[in-house]
Amino acid sequence: MSDDIVNIEVDGKPVEARPGQMVIEVTDNIGAYVPRFCYHDKLSVAANCRMCLVDIEGAPKPIPACAQPVSEGMKVFTKSPRAIAAQKATMEFLLINHPLDCPICDQGGECELQDLAIGYGRDVSRYNDGKRVVKDKNLGPLVSTDMTRCIHCTRCVRFGEEIQGYPQLGTTLRGENVEISTYVEQTIDHELSANIIDLCPVGALNNKPYRYSARAWEMVQRPTIAPHDCVGSNINMHVLRGTVKRVVPGNNEAINESWISDRDRFSYEAIYSSDRLLTPRIKESGEWRDIDWETALEAAADALKGAASTGLLASPSATVEEGFLLSRLAKHLGTPNIDHRVERRDFSDQDNDPAFPWLGCSIAELEDQDAIFVIGSNIREEAPILAHRIRKAALGGASVSFANSEKYDYFFDIDHYLSGAGLVELLSSDAIDSVIEKLSGADNALVLLGNIAGRHGASSAVRALAAEIAEKAGAKLGTLSPGANSAGLSLAGVLPGEGLHAGAMLDESLDAIVLLGLEPDADVHSTTDAVAKLAKQNFVVALTPFVSDALLEAADLLLPVGTFAETAGTYVNVEGTRQSFSGVANPVGEARPGWKVLRVLGNLVDAEGFDYVSSEDVLEQFSAEVGDVAAASYVATGKPAQANGADAPADEIDTPLYSVDGLVRRAKSLQLTPAALRESGEGGD
Repeated sequence: MSDDIVNIEVDGKPVEARPGQMVIEVTDNIGAYVPRFCYHDKLSVAANCRMCLVDIEGAPKPIPACAQPVSEGMKVFTKSPRAIAAQKATMEFLLINHPLDCPICDQGGECELQDLAIGYGRDVSRYNDGKRVVKDKNLGPLVSTDMTRCIHCTRCVRFGEEIQGYPQLGTTLRGENVEISTYVEQTIDHELSANIIDLCPVGALNNKPYRYSARAWEMVQRPTIAPHDCVGSNINMHVLRGTVKRVVPGNNEAINESWISDRDRFSYEAIYSSDRLLTPRIKESGEWRDIDWETALEAAADALKGAASTGLLASPSATVEEGFLLSRLAKHLGTPNIDHRVERRDFSDQDNDPAFPWLGCSIAELEDQDAIFVIGSNIREEAPILAHRIRKAALGGASVSFANSEKYDYFFDIDHYLSGAGLVELLSSDAIDSVIEKLSGADNALVLLGNIAGRHGASSAVRALAAEIAEKAGAKLGTLSPGANSAGLSLAGVLPGEGLHAGAMLDESLDAIVLLGLEPDADVHSTTDAVAKLAKQNFVVALTPFVSDALLEAADLLLPVGTFAETAGTYVNVEGTRQSFSGVANPVGEARPGWKVLRVLGNLVDAEGFDYVSSEDVLEQFSAEVGDVAAASYVATGKPAQANGADAPADEIDTPLYSVDGLVRRAKSLQLTPAALRESGEGGD
């Protein structure tokens, strides 16, 4: 017997397993299905549902496969009469108190209990007593409860304890009176909390906004990419006759595993917001009126062709295709004034920027780091999946330290938390020596700059100091970036070069400005009073899914474009992974994909090479010009840049979790969460 191989038999077939593996892991690997409810490969073993009982030679009774480690020579029978009888008996007990409400249950048609009851249940129950009834719990605006259906698998409890690190659900009482409940009548309050919907094997925990709106078999599942942060989480949208009804995770172990953040799950509500721009609109003599697409595009083209000076600003969540066409349009117009860095305020060292913002390692490798130093980041809100990976690294023994002007809650042990001053002061203090010592003693060390650092009024100084720390410690230097596609837009050429950057553009008086996917009052931090400065420009064209008071004041022409769900495109995430997606929903009103609008604009201004038929054609041209994405990293520049006298905590901008973009800001359920209510000053438990 090899030290790293255990030889067993499963249903008479020889199988090699690893020492310490549970029987259920081995049977899953070879396709010998064993029924289960409480077992989940991302959670600890609970062994409390007993559905996975199997027959093991020599054992006096059936054994739960999820809790039985393999041993040399073990013989496992998953379908023997004794195993099947044990599984059927367990199912009979589970159904004693389960309500017969499958026809009205949102889990109907995709319920694990329903599926297994067909194979292991009886036609008629032998129990005629009254069923237990459990009062439903108020878990907040995201998760609905029908607790009489709960089978006490405790997946939701273990998720809070082990994945969130913030247990908000637990078991109360004993025996047949056991209930799953919150502590002191709280609602769930975590950026990953709604994953318990997917974990629940029955209909006890459901998607509250989706409740009673569709049936599983009526919808089609279409994959796409989440647009709210630099991770690029894989998601599946469930679509009913062209309308998005709900969002669930898409499995991708290299990026988001099987989890998604709550904002990725519920932001789809904003697709059908009353703020959607349904038709093109133009401002004439201070009054807005609806116009047709032909008139709107001709007005935009005339403004661009007649402009002596032009600027183009894109959202950091615009797709690669949109960014590539925007940069080609800028070249045709003869303007270098193009940028997507609308959240950045300090451009003094932009010439030292890398080819694209890079994490410093792959997303999966985050949890393999031995030491991590996060600078200027509320990372749980900026990139919840990356925060989860960092927590896994900490639980695995990594040293994790932070430097922020204020403290944020993290549910793991932190070695050093530098706070109470501006970032430049913190990174220049003697306290940094202990952090460098931790980083220097690690085989794999990472210094990570967050979005607060990127928006800092002296971000050049912060970055130079971070580079110096990384150089001294022999650590990698990485960065988080705003939006879903800062990396892709950098590669697509949505950068000014020798032209005006995002901040300077609005400070000038230009003949025409194009806004792509931006709301100036909420998305633009590169200058103050962005709305007022835009309103003073000669002509402003806004390609936007939404209409707002700020856009009505700032713009002269509004062109309705689709959200990420209504267009095809590509994002490049912070590790450099390129992920393409197709439109999954019918356009709302007269909205059109942004890349198509830009293509037609290019044709109308007589630009060459704007004859693309599909977004794939645009991506192919982008790939031919850019080539393969190569990881870029910062190089320490020695002496830190000057802080320009601005290093107070007030000089930092922390965008709230549910305010990062127009979709999240208009998702009703997210705006009712405790986190959103706290940010708005309305409380929240």
